[in-house]
Amino acid sequence: MTTRLTITAALVLAGMLAAAAAEHPSPEAVVQTQLEAYNARNLEAFLATYAEDAELTDLPGGVFARGHVDMRERYTKTFADPTLHAEIVKRIVVGNTVVDHERVRRRFPEGPGTLDAIAIYAVETGRITRVWFRVGERKLDATPDS
Repeated sequence: MTTRLTITAALVLAGMLAAAAAEHPSPEAVVQTQLEAYNARNLEAFLATYAEDAELTDLPGGVFARGHVDMRERYTKTFADPTLHAEIVKRIVVGNTVVDHERVRRRFPEGPGTLDAIAIYAVETGRITRVWFRVGERKLDATPDS
């Protein structure tokens, strides 16, 4: 009888875990959706992947955007760049944390180029709640000799 009860309890727990997983997309799926919206420059789809009170932070510290209002203002300008495109060089997923090494193509005031960045995403209940960014040096495209 105890074995049957243990098996039943295990099956119930497995069903509950499966239902909870089905309720929210995986952290990796949320971050991937966010990347696709970024590359499409679709502000509404991009913001939909973030919690209303999400924080974007520069490493080693300093919040530069808090919540959808700040993010909308910042990314409206960013998404106006028709050259904007991010690719994932490497992705690591551990629990609810996704770490991306990104290479971003964009137009800088000095001209077009790329930069490498590390983004560490915390995902809770199907939304990004916090991102820590470490941005590398800008690499401007080579200009042909005159």
